[in-house]
Amino acid sequence: MLTTIGKFILNAVPEPPAVAIVLGSGLADFSDNLSGVVRIPYAEIPGYPLPSVSGHVGEFAFGYIGSLPVLCARGRFHYYEGHPLETVTLPIQVFKAVGCSTVILTNAAGCLRRQWNLGDLMVITAHLDFTFRTSARDPLVLAGGGFHDPDLVDIAMKVAGQNDLPLRQGAYCWTLGPTYETPAEIGKIRTLGGDAVGMSTVPELQTARDLGLKTLGISCLTNYAAGISPEPLSHAEVLETTQRVKQAFADLLIGILNIL
Repeated sequence: MLTTIGKFILNAVPEPPAVAIVLGSGLADFSDNLSGVVRIPYAEIPGYPLPSVSGHVGEFAFGYIGSLPVLCARGRFHYYEGHPLETVTLPIQVFKAVGCSTVILTNAAGCLRRQWNLGDLMVITAHLDFTFRTSARDPLVLAGGGFHDPDLVDIAMKVAGQNDLPLRQGAYCWTLGPTYETPAEIGKIRTLGGDAVGMSTVPELQTARDLGLKTLGISCLTNYAAGISPEPLSHAEVLETTQRVKQAFADLLIGILNIL
């Protein structure tokens, strides 16, 4: 099936992409910055699944930033939707199959740091798996080891500095979802070293590492996690915040892609 999907995409675009981007909840508008856009709805790809979460469009968008060919996944698959991990990580496998060497994973995430501002962007320098699917032990914070390419992190920080964009660095924590975490869970994640929390990305990071892809992760901090703020949590707030900061998000990604 993977070979069929890869051939379908390559037959639809003028050349193989060099860089792929997974656009998280509310971040799909970034693809509007591409030139020469070719859109490939997931529904038209034989055997390809469809996302079911609001804010995930369900298509690939191929285009150019300058002369760099880029393939964007406008919508991802989550483990909480009932997908097996093979489906959750299918976009990463497709990126490898069509010839990409670099992947940028983006997401909307809850912020665990009171001193950070909603709408800040965070480059992911470490991650932890708080799903307890395979072990009851507290998870380790994973950094390096091919997960978070240091050169890409340096490029992101350089672009942020040149454009006066606030860019945090921190550890992203994966939880199962679809419900938001409790204050007690957030407190535990903080003690383990987590800075942001969400329901995606970590399986994709692991697959990208296994496939030898250079990977950069970027979180848009859309809401304070439970117990950090007295305000109730909602997916609507997530989408509202991503819309508010979409220009800063686009400026950061474009700056990174212009250097690659």
